[in-house]
Amino acid sequence: MKKIGIVGATGYTGVELLRLLAMHDGVEVSFVSSRSHAGTRVDAMFPNLRGHCDCLFSDPSDEAIGDCDLVFFATPNGIAMEHTPKLLEAGIKVIDLAADFRIKDVDVWSEWYGMTHACPELLETAVYGLPEMNREQVKKAQLVANPGCYPTAVTLGLLPLIETGKVDLDNIIADTKSGISGAGRQGKLGNILSEAGESFKAYATGGHRHQPEIVQMLQEVAGTSVDLTFSPHLLPIIRGIHATLYTRDDGALELQALFEKRYSDEYFVDVLPAGSQPETRSVKGSNMCRIAVHRPANGTRIVVLSVIDNLVKGAAGQAVQNMNLMLGFDETKALRHPAMLP
Repeated sequence: MKKIGIVGATGYTGVELLRLLAMHDGVEVSFVSSRSHAGTRVDAMFPNLRGHCDCLFSDPSDEAIGDCDLVFFATPNGIAMEHTPKLLEAGIKVIDLAADFRIKDVDVWSEWYGMTHACPELLETAVYGLPEMNREQVKKAQLVANPGCYPTAVTLGLLPLIETGKVDLDNIIADTKSGISGAGRQGKLGNILSEAGESFKAYATGGHRHQPEIVQMLQEVAGTSVDLTFSPHLLPIIRGIHATLYTRDDGALELQALFEKRYSDEYFVDVLPAGSQPETRSVKGSNMCRIAVHRPANGTRIVVLSVIDNLVKGAAGQAVQNMNLMLGFDETKALRHPAMLP
């Protein structure tokens, strides 16, 4: 039985981690931290966990974290980098669900996140935790940077095309939409029901932090520069990401066969039949990414539709998938449940 710690477990990502790990018979959640709620029961804050989690919130400095085999950081950006070096030195594996270790270039990271990185020497050794790209590296990793939600949906949708080397890399468009839970659990005026309900808007059009993360991964695959227009929008739903992705080729790629072959061995990527339109509700609560690929009017334009649950495949589910690989479990353990409908 592996002992697991979660630092910063009072947000949506933290409770989703606890929900998924409650179904995992190979691990024990032995440490759950919250500085402001130390000493109180976890299920008092999250009643859905009654009967599944007997933990008390601990102070993050509690020495019990040293008994863990692996620690998740479900904290705001800038927290994990302060504590990770000490955990790694103690032989404890780390998965960061924030952005502290996703971007390899420390200057680019500082530009987008407005901080000086506390341990830039770890950026090169951190493994980007998208198993469909980096499975073997994740298995051997001590430190995994869990991908962002938008980058997961966009990268999985574009990966088969970029790998061919036959699409236009100078004009890729990612038109993306996210549910409100992607903004976190803290109260913000623009995210309350009476403000966001029955409405739809773009945001961060001038530049979003996930842009350099997506470009980094696409360029790694392409081996050259990639020009990406990334436009996020806020949907009046709780969970879900829908990415509509555009690029071009010469009209010769057999798109359906290409995607089906690329993901034929991937349990958590479902390539839908030709002509399909994936819905966010089809992945709600699951670790699945569902993809459909189209060639409108049989021309040179390619349109890929990619949907995920931002809290599962876009965060906690993918983190558990990475944990399974790092600790030698079946990759799908505690993650094989279907989506919730309605």
